[in-house]
Amino acid sequence: QVQLVESGGGLVHTGGSLRLSCVASGHSFSNLAMGWFRQAPGRERDFVAAITQSGTTTYDVDSVKGRFTISRDNAKNTVYLQMNSLKPEDTAVYYCAADLTLRVGLEEDPNEYDYWGQGTQVTVSY
Repeated sequence: QVQLVESGGGLVHTGGSLRLSCVASGHSFSNLAMGWFRQAPGRERDFVAAITQSGTTTYDVDSVKGRFTISRDNAKNTVYLQMNSLKPEDTAVYYCAADLTLRVGLEEDPNEYDYWGQGTQVTVSY
């Protein structure tokens, strides 16, 4: 069983930056594909970014491309989401997700991920 623990959320002003971290345990981290999703009140859980076991990245182009960067450190069992130029519409609970057999082309589908963290709140004020 894989356990995921997110951290790094908080309150930031428009234009600010945050770095989210997600530490995985319970399985060899290098075998996990990792993703970040977010959910704002009244909305579905939306894809943000993903990184495969080999380091290939995918982003939700419309909302975060060019501002957010996903990365992984296999030695620390950690995936990061660096968020720059934050906007009020980025306000949401951010969730880390993991999967052993994530299929190419389906990184944006939350149903593809078997393991989820508890979420961390990100609030961007005007």
